[in-house]
Amino acid sequence: MHILSEITDRIIRDLKPLRFKSPVAYVYNPLEYARKPYDIYIRRFGGPREIVLIGMNPGPFGMAQTGVPFGDVAMVRDWLGIEAEVGVPAKMHPKRPVQGFQCRRGEISGQRLWGWARDRFGQPDRFFAKFFVANYCPLVFMEESGRNRTPDKLRPGEKAKLFAACDKALVETVRAIEPKYVIGVGRFTADRIRIALTDTGVQVGGITHPSPANPKANRGWAGVVEEEFHAMGIPLNP
Repeated sequence: MHILSEITDRIIRDLKPLRFKSPVAYVYNPLEYARKPYDIYIRRFGGPREIVLIGMNPGPFGMAQTGVPFGDVAMVRDWLGIEAEVGVPAKMHPKRPVQGFQCRRGEISGQRLWGWARDRFGQPDRFFAKFFVANYCPLVFMEESGRNRTPDKLRPGEKAKLFAACDKALVETVRAIEPKYVIGVGRFTADRIRIALTDTGVQVGGITHPSPANPKANRGWAGVVEEEFHAMGIPLNP
């Protein structure tokens, strides 16, 4: 079994007992119902890499649909070449259905991240020769209205238990991939990896999140992150 698959099995077990109170009304775990495309992703692209990019958690129209981090349907299917059966969560919000690769909504963050990788490296194998992309937290949190609720907005006690499980999985993932750099995509994730990886000797940093809710990302995200990688002294050439 692939080592990343074993880590996935463990974090699924660790997260299953967790419960979240209002305003969280729905919790999706795509590592469970979208495991088939996720397993294709880690088998095809997971392995020793120089740089690991860590996102926060799945978007409702990204990994929640495809099982792949930053998993905009078109990018995952057409550029990464991944498409597989996707189930549904046990409790699903009527305004946020999981439609898998039939979902017609795009995820802008995924379009920007994988679009940058495609435009700079051309082929997925050239990008993944240097990079791996993962998420810190695999869970999607939604309020009764259908509004997305990010992990940093959870109750303190809920965050403590969630972050303990996610920190453990992150450390295990880093040990398996053996990167030189672990880069948080967005401030929250950069802060979490600095805490989780304090004693690992890995160089950590952060880049701007590609979300359209981030004004900086809307001023040419690809150019912004190129400058940020350069400022950290991280060479991007394959």
